[in-house]
Amino acid sequence: MIMGSAAQAREVISFGPFRLVIGARLLMKDGVPLELGARTLDILIALVSRPNEIISKADLMAQVWPDVTVEEGSLRFHVNGLRKMLGDGKDGARYITTMTGRGYCFVASISYSTDKIIGEATATHYRVANFLPTRLARMVGRADGVQALSTLLTTARFVTIVGPGGVGKTTLAVAVAHDLLENFAGETLFVDLGMLSDPNMVAASLASMLGISVRSADPTPDVIAHLCDKRILVILDNCEHVVAAAAALAARLFLAAPQVHILATSREALRVEGEHVYRLEPLAVPPEGGLLTAAAALKFPATQLFAERANASGARLAFGDSDVTIVASICRKLDGVALAIELAAGRVQTYGLEQTAALLDERLSLLWVGQRSAPPRQQTLKATLDWSYELLSELERMVLRGLAVFVGDFTLDAARAVLTSATIDQYSIFEAIDSLVAKSMVATRPDGATVRYRLLDTTRAYVLEADVGSAALADLGSRHAIYHKQWLERSTTEGPVLSNSAEREPYLAGLANVRAALEWCFGDSGNTRIGIELVAAAAPLLLKMSLLTECCRWSERAILALDDATRSGLEEMHLQEALGMSLMFTRGMSDAAYAAFERSFAIAETRGDALNQLQLLGPLHMFHHRIGDFKGALQIAKRSRNISTSVTDPAAIALAHALLGMSFSYLGDLGGARVELEAALQHRQGSWHSSTIYLGFDHYTLASAALGRTLWLQGHPAQAVERAHQTVREAESMGHPVSLSIGLIWAISVFLWAGDLVSAEEYIDWFVSHAKSQSLGPYFAVGRGFKGQYDICRGDARSGVASLQLCLEELHASRYELLSTQFTLSLVQGLAAMGRRTEGVARIDDAIRLVEEKGDLSFMPELLRMKGNLLLTMQVPAVDKAEILLLRSGELSRSQGALAWQLRSAVDLAGLWAARGDVERAHDFLRPVYAQFNEGLDTTDLRTANQLLATLG
Repeated sequence: MIMGSAAQAREVISFGPFRLVIGARLLMKDGVPLELGARTLDILIALVSRPNEIISKADLMAQVWPDVTVEEGSLRFHVNGLRKMLGDGKDGARYITTMTGRGYCFVASISYSTDKIIGEATATHYRVANFLPTRLARMVGRADGVQALSTLLTTARFVTIVGPGGVGKTTLAVAVAHDLLENFAGETLFVDLGMLSDPNMVAASLASMLGISVRSADPTPDVIAHLCDKRILVILDNCEHVVAAAAALAARLFLAAPQVHILATSREALRVEGEHVYRLEPLAVPPEGGLLTAAAALKFPATQLFAERANASGARLAFGDSDVTIVASICRKLDGVALAIELAAGRVQTYGLEQTAALLDERLSLLWVGQRSAPPRQQTLKATLDWSYELLSELERMVLRGLAVFVGDFTLDAARAVLTSATIDQYSIFEAIDSLVAKSMVATRPDGATVRYRLLDTTRAYVLEADVGSAALADLGSRHAIYHKQWLERSTTEGPVLSNSAEREPYLAGLANVRAALEWCFGDSGNTRIGIELVAAAAPLLLKMSLLTECCRWSERAILALDDATRSGLEEMHLQEALGMSLMFTRGMSDAAYAAFERSFAIAETRGDALNQLQLLGPLHMFHHRIGDFKGALQIAKRSRNISTSVTDPAAIALAHALLGMSFSYLGDLGGARVELEAALQHRQGSWHSSTIYLGFDHYTLASAALGRTLWLQGHPAQAVERAHQTVREAESMGHPVSLSIGLIWAISVFLWAGDLVSAEEYIDWFVSHAKSQSLGPYFAVGRGFKGQYDICRGDARSGVASLQLCLEELHASRYELLSTQFTLSLVQGLAAMGRRTEGVARIDDAIRLVEEKGDLSFMPELLRMKGNLLLTMQVPAVDKAEILLLRSGELSRSQGALAWQLRSAVDLAGLWAARGDVERAHDFLRPVYAQFNEGLDTTDLRTANQLLATLG
């Protein structure tokens, strides 16, 4: 644990422009801290600790993943990332050498020194998007607790701070987190569960703050997959009202993620395996009896806190011996509970010390006598709130009751919009809030150049019990829901992509209020009509933040609530669209998802809404592609083109081009595909990402990836490879998990086709790691399929076939057929290498039948060529049939403009004819096809063709 002074002496290992401080887990380049993942940093530390020594892959994996079984590809992926971070190989710099078959070796010259690492220097390394509240400038009476708890948390990993409400659990947790920032290299996440009312949202909230797509009812496995190899401190604050859900999440996270440390706060222990309970006692108070001097009294934390808060509120008290006797009496009556002490101290400026004590004594004594069966500390806090509430003016009470409708933070504008009514104007609201802040009934926190407000949880719970009246509650509920509907509408059109936690944070508090408003709207005394509108407005944000299960639940509920007045309107159109998207990603390619899309599109068509029709055709097109219905997808793409002629929006026009281009590419019209895809990219606008990503994918990435595929098929391998790299770079910069996955899928395909196995291996490892950390559904199976393709390309047919067979079974089960033909071709290649040619022919025949039925015609030339080669290698070769198939393959590839497939069939035909002695015919047939290539001559297919031509003379 790293604590104490800002500057401490530590051993530093220097190499090149880098300085590694192992104790602080910090790597700096030219004095600037670098962001490294925990596993990557562990690998670097292991290597530099044994310079010029070969460390086997098994030893490295045992050191870096001591409690987890991982594949060798994971080590390769992290080493590749480390090399990129160090700039290994650039400008002659060499740091890590791969010793083939043996392991890795750190080869750079290193030096050792003892240096001073300044706190301010490492502070720049800390993430700012951790939602950690500001630490109090001075915390009274908790210094020993911070140190003890920091030590316990560092060694035990899972600690729950337990104590009564208002005792200071959150304050202590925040202080500990700030003290341990350096220990965790800034990787600290503060999760306020107090904003939740639904226990089912505990894991989903943590997932959303981490930027993880939530695609199931229980996203805990997704969270675990994301955090399993990360060193991070997670603070779960205010667990008591969702204790079962918080306990389940914490227990599973503790067991499955060995580097995650968990700090929880709750009024009761979570009572799960691994938990260590830290009981936070109230602040120490002076004992009763005997003479008490001011100097002696102010040594107790409770009286220190009272004195500081009273003076801070404007009271100018000398706190002599007579004063501290009264203060000590107040602190004892308040049982040393920090919140109660602060509330009482805030009244001294108004009522004076003696009158405050008299009022306090009057109110609390009645409650103590009447409720002895209740826990003492709950008595004290309840009484303090009761007393404090009674001291408010009628206007302040009215405003405080109204503010209790908000969950978590709110702005002054939000308070004005919700509370303004016939009986209270905006100026009165402003004046009352100002007074409530001064009286510690409303808390504030800075948010950039503005201030956000919040009722303390205990205060809000107390106020909600007040009798406001059903009519007043209905008015408040309606205004609260309407305000947040308007906020959602602004967020949809003006908000960012929300691709990272920093962008998501302001919206999480807003969504907490949206959920509360929805619960009221669909409750017994709510307004269903407003609720329907609110869900329609909330759906785009829920989809943008990948809260898919929640989007599905509310959309279904709103659709069921539709009546004759709301059915077939704009709200139902958006609700059905949201339901279709959330169903497609959470429950697969279901009939219910397709029916929702169709219903939404029918409403848009009836309304003559061209823009919404185009927007809906995007997911419909994706649905058909995913189930392998390429002919159906083409019809949708044509509809989008026709509709786009009536709009002027650049993003909509680009979308139509993209859909048509992708369909043309799959169906074998490569010339038409390239025209449409390039047109889509030319129409790209800065607003495109934000207007399409909330549907779950980015059409620019799809268009760019499809263009790379098309370029390769057309015979432009160098351009295709460059386009693949560019697509992935841009998708990665967006920080959107699904878009990056799409870019990686088609980049890997291009690399494998081009024979660039180095890039293919690197991107496959990246894709698999990304899919696991983000829990991206069928992409697990896709990653297994790519590994199978890679194994076959490098000659390991047995492993490749096993991977591809399992992959195809999983994809068929989930109705994800987009890559089935591509994987089948590689499977057949592996089967042939293993001598299982009859099985390979059967697989090819099934694939040809499906391609003819579904329309994935771009692969037909390769299917025919593959079948022809299989027939040539049978025990009794069918030479004539094989020749016919190879000729058909060449003719079809030529008609499609697929020069890449045409070259392969030409090489095979030339080889067949040369083997029969017709060398001149073979040469004359292959030469003009090869001559059409003017780039990428080092790719596998072109090298093979060149070698054959040299042999033919």
